[in-house]
Amino acid sequence: MDLNTYYDLISNENKARRYLLRKCFKNHQRFCPRCDKRKLYKLRDGRYRCSRCDYTFHDFSGRWINHGRLSCLQWLSIIKLFELEVSVHKMAMQMKMSYKAVYGAVNTIRMSILSHAEDADMLLGGEIELDEAYFGGKRKGNRGRGAAGKVPVFGILERNGIVHVNVVPNVTAETLLGLTVKKVRRGSVVYTDKFRSYDSLMFCGYRHLKVDHGKYFSSGKVYINGLEGFWSWAKERFIKHHGVSKKYFPLYLKELEFRYNNRTSDIFDLVANYLCQLVPKQD
Repeated sequence: MDLNTYYDLISNENKARRYLLRKCFKNHQRFCPRCDKRKLYKLRDGRYRCSRCDYTFHDFSGRWINHGRLSCLQWLSIIKLFELEVSVHKMAMQMKMSYKAVYGAVNTIRMSILSHAEDADMLLGGEIELDEAYFGGKRKGNRGRGAAGKVPVFGILERNGIVHVNVVPNVTAETLLGLTVKKVRRGSVVYTDKFRSYDSLMFCGYRHLKVDHGKYFSSGKVYINGLEGFWSWAKERFIKHHGVSKKYFPLYLKELEFRYNNRTSDIFDLVANYLCQLVPKQD
């Protein structure tokens, strides 16, 4: 979103609200967030009541953007600062809000990104790179697969496409092959290093080619430089957070996956779309 459009949106609360409402309801056709019924009654206080289930709600009920008591103008400002990768501390200072309120809003953005990523069921195909990386760890020691206290992450990158990353409990063949089969189309060409957990890929319907990093980093088209580039890019961005707990690490990881996959897109508009979606119902 260009600055002129953004400044126009935040010129007053009504414009900011109309922008967000367009993302909540197509053609301004409101519906019940609980049962999807469109026959509603408007109440005197501005809320609505469903004619089918009697649920009473307002425009943002049941949506990510309803988390926290923030105005539409505040939400748009936080989305813009999030797009620019401004730290939560600096956001709070610029907006003259409490750190806790801003941190909660930014984590809500990350939750909406994670929810959208979990709903995506698109299979990757063509030429695929697989690799693992290790994040965190306070103590010095071995690097790579022998590192203690670090969080293992498995990555799948579609060349000229997107990256898909997940925190994994371990890097056994069962774990890595299970995730690959779920996400990568059979018949694809898969590139890995010589880690033994990948040895069974050829039996899973893939053409498996390996690069020996002990001798060279690439051999023609046989390389995993794309994923290694993503790992370097992601680790650089984790440094600015000065440590992330294991509990919230997946949220930050999915944020970086989202930023990488949408590096040529309008992140402001995408985040606004995610926030205006209904929060998935818990089973």
